[in-house]
Amino acid sequence: MPIELYAWNTPNGRKISVALEEMGLPYVVRTVNIGKGEQFEPAFLRISPNNRIPAIIDPDGPGGQPISVFESGAILLYLGERTGRFLPAELRARVPVLEWLMWQMGGFGPMPGQVHHFLQVEDENDRRYGLARYGKETRRLYGVLDRRLEGRDFVATADEPSVADFAILGWAWRHERHQVDLAEFPQVQRWYAAMMARPATKRGFEVALF
Repeated sequence: MPIELYAWNTPNGRKISVALEEMGLPYVVRTVNIGKGEQFEPAFLRISPNNRIPAIIDPDGPGGQPISVFESGAILLYLGERTGRFLPAELRARVPVLEWLMWQMGGFGPMPGQVHHFLQVEDENDRRYGLARYGKETRRLYGVLDRRLEGRDFVATADEPSVADFAILGWAWRHERHQVDLAEFPQVQRWYAAMMARPATKRGFEVALF
């Protein structure tokens, strides 16, 4: 039976649609219109107690029993464990994947997300302060990623992308909204173009999440 993906057209939603396509897992989309507050409905709360997308229900979970998973990072790790793909089994190889996944979850998501927020603020002084603060940190994070990708095709592994690449790509996808020109970060630009050219990744961004 297909996995049920509860999502909307956001960076965190796209992380999971890309991963599902790359892993070749059958899935169906259950859109959760966050603009209309559907994330607060009791039925969604039962699978995502933080009222945030994405979440999944896997009807064929561990032991053949259904399981629900919320939080995009947890979902990526679950799918990697489930399929044995894009998440190294050997601990030394896995550690960089975990590091860069946590880097995305803790920084390269929350910081550009604040840029998204302050772009909508009407008060000019508040908007200026917020964009200066969070824009600077967002650009610093792009720089960290750019240095990491020097001489590397992927963020955390050598021969193929990992769940960390999928997580980071979901947010790099919104670089224009972050007011970031990827030409200023050539290694990120190269990686981004290569990732977006992957057929499965392309499908993950094209599937309707709205």
